[in-house]
Amino acid sequence: MANGKLGNPAVVGLAGFGGTTLLLNFHNLGWCSVSPIIWMGLFFGGAMQLIAGFQEQKTGNNFGYSAFCSYGAFWICLAFIFLGNHFEVFPSGGIEVGWFLLTWTIYTFIMWIGSWRTNGMLAVTFTLLLLGFIFLDLAHFTAAATMWTRVAGADLVLCALCAWYVMAHIIYGDVYGRDVLPVGKPWAKGS
Repeated sequence: MANGKLGNPAVVGLAGFGGTTLLLNFHNLGWCSVSPIIWMGLFFGGAMQLIAGFQEQKTGNNFGYSAFCSYGAFWICLAFIFLGNHFEVFPSGGIEVGWFLLTWTIYTFIMWIGSWRTNGMLAVTFTLLLLGFIFLDLAHFTAAATMWTRVAGADLVLCALCAWYVMAHIIYGDVYGRDVLPVGKPWAKGS
């Protein structure tokens, strides 16, 4: 740090978001149990995103501050929902989890519109995230739960990989000193 350069907290936040989203949707696709998701949700998706969000606040990036702190809290809440259901402490049924997810769908819609001013790949990531939440809402509020959960799983695997692409774009741009992985232009123009 002799030159005063600071790291970009987004790389940690995107890593935690992408990794935990990927693992949860391996579960939604029926490939793994919920057990590892609890630990990833508490630490990698939860704590690491909170740390990244608080670091984003210091840079003045309100979009990153809100996204990483909020989705970090999402993962911690989801891990505790799983734990509460397992230990029968404030258990949440399908409809209750559906309402929980619906609140996140609304928040994600707000962030999705904001993502249009970042870059194309981050806007794609938020588009896939919004669709994933909508599919999960349908899984909790309709009779076709298994189908919508699998559709959400496939969609959110792509979302997680897009988040990691954006993370890799930032890391590679830093270590190679040039844009190695292009992310595209913002979808919306400023005033």
